[in-house]
Amino acid sequence: MSQWSMDSWRNKPILQQPNYQDKALVKDVEQKLASYPPLVFAEETRQLYKQLGDVSQGKGFLLQGGDCAESFDDFNAPKIRDTFKVILQMAIVLTFAGRCPVTKVARMAGQYAKPRSTDTEVINGVELPSYRGDIINGMAFTAQAREPDPNRLLDAYFRSASTLNLLRAFAQGGLADLHQVNRWNMAFLENNPLKERYQDIADRIQDTLSFMDVIGINKESNAALHETSLYTSHEALLLNYEQALTRIDTLTGKPYNCSAHMLWIGERTRQLDHAHVEFFSGINNPIGVKIGPTMQEDELIKLIDALNPNNIPGRLTLITRMGAGMLGKNLPRLLRRVKQEGRHVVWSSDPMHGNTIKASSGYKTRNFDAILSEIKQFFDAHKAEGTHAGGIHLEMTGQHVTECTGGAYQISDADLAQAYKTQCDPRLNADQVLEMAFLVADHLKK
Repeated sequence: MSQWSMDSWRNKPILQQPNYQDKALVKDVEQKLASYPPLVFAEETRQLYKQLGDVSQGKGFLLQGGDCAESFDDFNAPKIRDTFKVILQMAIVLTFAGRCPVTKVARMAGQYAKPRSTDTEVINGVELPSYRGDIINGMAFTAQAREPDPNRLLDAYFRSASTLNLLRAFAQGGLADLHQVNRWNMAFLENNPLKERYQDIADRIQDTLSFMDVIGINKESNAALHETSLYTSHEALLLNYEQALTRIDTLTGKPYNCSAHMLWIGERTRQLDHAHVEFFSGINNPIGVKIGPTMQEDELIKLIDALNPNNIPGRLTLITRMGAGMLGKNLPRLLRRVKQEGRHVVWSSDPMHGNTIKASSGYKTRNFDAILSEIKQFFDAHKAEGTHAGGIHLEMTGQHVTECTGGAYQISDADLAQAYKTQCDPRLNADQVLEMAFLVADHLKK
């Protein structure tokens, strides 16, 4: 830690990086980014840090969700609004059922890079670089589109700034009003095949709001009824982009990454002696790391100590992504060891990545029941070990896409082609997300 600097990661091995041809242009882009205003502020980040500290102590719940990969082409206000809305819908259901604060963190305003299993892909005998997200290259399967372009870093910055501006306006401008959010919930129930199953909680939320109105607790007297806090996050894959947006806070003198409030390291880049762990060890944001089924207990403790050596609550979130068939036999041993060692972490479940399959129709998909099964096992494991199931991490959208099968509307393999729009991985759609919220609420109540 004493030898850390903003660019010390450049002396370490690094994976999942683009091969830029014009090195001088890369340096020029990095310098431009370093001169631009920060996207988020250190004080906002400290507020999130405190909330996650409460979550790690069993006094809250983390809801993290959004696109698998944001798209330059699909960058518009209605899409941002719809994802914002469905996050709020989930949050009000979870807050009411769980009787605990829900910290809302969006995978938005920066989730433009994606790790890939191979550096290249072959179609009809043609081999080209893999698509790595719009911040790096284009999705079209042409040599020109797949060539990594440093100018895309600037495009990602400006789109992230615009997204953040709109999210702040939504959060503070009335769209987050609890009465409005519950009306959206009621509209969801009108045509849902499982309406009766969820009607009770929606009715009780409405009764509570009506009672509060009668006794004078309304948006005029209490800002919390019509405003909210929403934080942003993304996988910090491109460390030159992250370094360029890291600033020394004038109040504390400490370095904060100002590209997002929270950042995480993926399963493919969490090696202890590599660049990503080095960079994350020095920034003062709350951070996350993805944990797969092959993680061993000793390795996890070393990783925790590298990223949170002072054992500060709220600093580190462990995001498990194991799959419904693997979590039950792998998570308990990790929970047990971390508890024995007295490490303060937030445990969050990513039930998406371990349950990806290829449908008979050829589309990559995920099944709603498998996702729900992994979440249920996550809660059960924590209950058995006496630890806190601190959150869920979902790839989702507010749009009515058909990318994940199952759910109350019983999306089938044959339905996937109707509205399969994802840039990379399949996402839960608006109806599936809210259905998931009501089902997860059952676990929180227990």
